[in-house]
Amino acid sequence: MSAGLESNALEGATILLLPGLYNSGPGHWQTHWEAMLPNAKRVQQQKWDSPCRSDWVATLDAAIETQDGPVILAAHSLGCALTVWWAAEHGHKSHAEKVRGALLVAPPDVERDGFSAFASGFAPMPRAALPFPAIVAASSDDPWCDLVRAQSWAADWRARFCPIGAQGHINADSGLHDWPQGRRWLAQLASG
Repeated sequence: MSAGLESNALEGATILLLPGLYNSGPGHWQTHWEAMLPNAKRVQQQKWDSPCRSDWVATLDAAIETQDGPVILAAHSLGCALTVWWAAEHGHKSHAEKVRGALLVAPPDVERDGFSAFASGFAPMPRAALPFPAIVAASSDDPWCDLVRAQSWAADWRARFCPIGAQGHINADSGLHDWPQGRRWLAQLASG
């Protein structure tokens, strides 16, 4: 998809950026997207360093409900677990139809030993099929989730699985900057 077609596809929807634990800092691809895409909005959560699932899901639900038009979710790490929990709890509501798709990047293994020390209530990971198209991007050397586990979740969610090689946790340390491939996937979701 060319840059022009990508821009056109992304113009029609609000992109809600869903960071994970500790939020996304200055070098993160989500922060680059927030600066460069006029229709991208970061969903500001409470307690970035000790998230509670019910609070985060309620904040996301309010953010989706207040949008006037279609929505694309761009989630990273715990934002992926947030997305699938939101879909499990609110995907049947009328305003959920606004969500046209989700880019789920580096879902963390919320079920692994000790994860609950970081975040409350995100395990077990919901496994029901998502009510919207989704793409799961995962790294072969992600310290927070094994590639096979991410692929299994993608299959359960009926999402397209896109392994991207050894990119760590697909965050600022991965050096992706404005991550053109991620934007192309976002545009594909926006264009249906």
